[in-house]
Amino acid sequence: MDSRLIQRAVLIYLTIAGLLVGVWATFAPRSFYADFPGLGRVWVSVDGPYNEHLVRDVGQLNLALALVTLAAAVTMQSTIVRVAGGAVVLNAVPHLIYHLRHLDKYTIGDKVGNVLSLGLLVALPIIVLVLNSRDSLSQVSAGVRQNGRRSEHERNI
Repeated sequence: MDSRLIQRAVLIYLTIAGLLVGVWATFAPRSFYADFPGLGRVWVSVDGPYNEHLVRDVGQLNLALALVTLAAAVTMQSTIVRVAGGAVVLNAVPHLIYHLRHLDKYTIGDKVGNVLSLGLLVALPIIVLVLNSRDSLSQVSAGVRQNGRRSEHERNI
């Protein structure tokens, strides 16, 4: 499968995930607090009292991440793809670590759901970063082999 297609698919998935959390938490913070992730599961309210400001902030930050990942998916420009992947990792790793340290509040099914869903948000952007870096190195190597030297564009990748 084409590396760019995989990267684009992951970025679209991350955009959708960011929009889901972002729209829900921003525009219906009480519902997000009481009902996330949905389908009868409750992952937010078990962790402390409701704080509308904090829930809306989480939503708005997820909307911002969704914008960055969408821009990366649309343009597939290496720098934007890397920034998007890095931004998602910087958000997802501490979030996963927090939940790994506080799994005692959840049922077995919710523990598994938390770890899998949050782990996916760490693994997927890392895959994008690795594939994008590999593709960039391949492009530079191909340019050096063809021309004997790198172009200005290749030096900026």
